[in-house]
Amino acid sequence: MQVVKSMNAAWWVKRWSDLHPDKPAIIFEERTVTYAILNNRLNAAAAWLQSIGIEKGDRVAVMLGNCPEFLELYLACSRIGAIFVPVNFRLSANEVEYTLRNCRPRFFLFGQEFSDTLKMLNFQDYLPPMLVATVGTGSPVPGTLGYHEAIRGFEGQKPFLTTSTGPSSPEDAQVIMYTSGTTGKPKGAVLSSRKTFFNCLNADTFFKLSFDDVMLVILPLFHSGGLFIQASPCLFKGATMVIHRKFNPQKTFADIEKYRVTKFLGVPTIYRPLLSLPEAQRSDISSLKVCAIGGEKTTHDLLLNCKEAGFPVRQIMGQTETSILLWASEEESLARPGTVGRPVFHAEVDVVNEAGLSVAPGETGEIAVRGSIMMTEYWRDPEKTRATLKNGWLYTGDLARVDEEGYFYLMDRAKDMYISGGENVYPAEVERVLRGHPCVEDVAVVGIPDEVWGEAGHVFIIKKPGCNLNEKEIIAFCDGKLAHYKWPKIVSFVTSFPRTALGKIKKHLLK
Repeated sequence: MQVVKSMNAAWWVKRWSDLHPDKPAIIFEERTVTYAILNNRLNAAAAWLQSIGIEKGDRVAVMLGNCPEFLELYLACSRIGAIFVPVNFRLSANEVEYTLRNCRPRFFLFGQEFSDTLKMLNFQDYLPPMLVATVGTGSPVPGTLGYHEAIRGFEGQKPFLTTSTGPSSPEDAQVIMYTSGTTGKPKGAVLSSRKTFFNCLNADTFFKLSFDDVMLVILPLFHSGGLFIQASPCLFKGATMVIHRKFNPQKTFADIEKYRVTKFLGVPTIYRPLLSLPEAQRSDISSLKVCAIGGEKTTHDLLLNCKEAGFPVRQIMGQTETSILLWASEEESLARPGTVGRPVFHAEVDVVNEAGLSVAPGETGEIAVRGSIMMTEYWRDPEKTRATLKNGWLYTGDLARVDEEGYFYLMDRAKDMYISGGENVYPAEVERVLRGHPCVEDVAVVGIPDEVWGEAGHVFIIKKPGCNLNEKEIIAFCDGKLAHYKWPKIVSFVTSFPRTALGKIKKHLLK
């Protein structure tokens, strides 16, 4: 089969390095990485990966903050056909270990700042064996290689490519991106180069991307928002990214002015602090042409406040398995309070009933999508794959209604998932951990509105007879077992739960 190189992310960088070698690709902490430099770095990384035995189809896991090295490895994997696995650096050690044992990487790279989380994991007993390297110095994790020192010997080299190892064909797996599952175990969405390519085409449309754009990337690159809605489309168009390691409201304003940023994407928990910053600490943001907001519920007041502050915000809605599904322009977002927009160009999106038939306008159903932006499967999980991919459609689990003009309005999230600070939280996962407490008889978690995080967890606990238990003990029990954003914010002790005839807890009554 003929390889379609134009759908490969590493190929985009090579083409831009040929056409415009001195064009800035990345600006990070005052350092500029041109397309020529980025191409040379990804080639060196790819050649090194091959030298340590990484081949097409092998998994390469990366736990890094936002930095150029993250994108180097992402692109190097695309170059040789390895599968890139970004790991959420906010996870606990147990959660990281589950991810690694599930995807079985041949190689794992992490940032030195995450050593304290990882030092309790015994990488030596992983099967198949896994090489480990770090970006930084002084890692307490034994047996780690130094990434920068390792690839230095491969500068100026290109990877050796054969018919079995090379730029991925469109349907080959490019990335496995993990998203929490309602059973409490994360699911690895397998994403192809074809999917990334059509995500870039969609982003090109709703961001109005061009070669001359400057995109500020604050969202974590391990997320779909950072990697597939911002970074990859920028590489596709030859645009420039200003990457921040972490969010700082004042630096965000300062860099928008300094680098004349034209495009920006954030979640409500990013926009709220920006709007709360005193006028004296803000900088000129008149260069902004398109801003997007997504990831959690957005109020009409927030959209109005963004417009007043100079952020031309349009709404987007999507998920890891598909990236962006729906979007609304600035005018549509304000004129139709509550809408999350209409389908992106390169996808079919519908609202269906339990039989898979389209519902009438105004009726509630589940959002389903088909087309080139769908994931391929859940990694090593055929059961969940069959439950999500049915008759050529991907069922999102989100409930919505559509008006007569085709605008979507989210009604609820199936399976109780809520979003806190832009992060998906599944109550089943939190409940599974808390049931491990020796004094917990039963537990139920629901998402509730929160002024700071959008939504937060409220946990209801039934104590075992004779046990003394307080709120602080419950929250402390989460330490080391759950990422901090998954910890419940409110704890209530009850004697019983409202239940259905089948014994299921009526969570809508708890809310």
